Amino acid sequence: MGKDMLLGDPRKIKSHKQRERKLFGIGMLYLFPALILLGVFLFYPMFKTLYFSFFEVSGGGKVGEFVGWGHYKELMQSSDFKKSMKGTLLFVLYTVPVEIILALFLAVIASEKLKGIGFFRTIFASTLGVSVAAGATIFLFLFHPSLGVLNNILDMFGIDAVDWLTSSKWALPSIAATTVWMHLGINFIILLGGIQNVQRELYESADIDGAGYFAKLFKITIPLISPVLFFVTIIAIIGSFQTFGQIDILTGGGPAGSTNIIVYSIYQQAFSYGNFGFASAQAIILFVIILIVTIVQFRVGEKRVHYQ
Repeated sequence: MGKDMLLGDPRKIKSHKQRERKLFGIGMLYLFPALILLGVFLFYPMFKTLYFSFFEVSGGGKVGEFVGWGHYKELMQSSDFKKSMKGTLLFVLYTVPVEIILALFLAVIASEKLKGIGFFRTIFASTLGVSVAAGATIFLFLFHPSLGVLNNILDMFGIDAVDWLTSSKWALPSIAATTVWMHLGINFIILLGGIQNVQRELYESADIDGAGYFAKLFKITIPLISPVLFFVTIIAIIGSFQTFGQIDILTGGGPAGSTNIIVYSIYQQAFSYGNFGFASAQAIILFVIILIVTIVQFRVGEKRVHYQ
């Protein structure tokens, strides 16, 4: 009835609209600093990259001849780009499932009420405080062909040394292992937080019903943290597509381009060869791929998510 009176009184309608405009203005005023930052550091570079992808751009950023879809056509015909895309997809497949499963395993263990578990939680999350450069340097020593710990362990069992970073067969899995270790801390913390937010009463009810440990894990814990798993999966995929630092330090895209995933290829084209237009076209393709993968995840994966 109050709504009908509002609709029938022109003065009240005008006053209501004025209040809405005022609230909208106040909201935009609060958002203005964030919008400025997003515009300068996100939207402007994105549109500039799209613009560059249609031109020949020199190393100094000078825009030259308009080439239209030329860079994109060249990429579709480039064997190096196809190899880079294949390596990128393999890298994502190597890293994301292992990251999620390992982080979930550690989070489940760390959620148990055991003596000294706080120490292990700190150890599991410690990679969060290690920079990419420091983490990659650690693995550079681990993978060293003669002095590395891994090859020394293999030697103890009479197994021949492996060229972890100089073999096309092992370089990409080695980078993937480094990336899993680096991403483990943040995934572990997020999943542990999700597990600890599950209501204890549900486990108590399951105990009364005689449910075992694995029944509670797969019937209560995992379904109820599915929104967290969904979120972690998205950021893990995006993070894997955008991996750069460890590749630059450990292999430099080699050997024979086996670790030259698309982000590193963009870097090389832009800053090593000065082909900013060509690099911009690759960046746009990467953006579209990540966008499609994310949309598919929301369309397909979210249907399996159980919100409390």
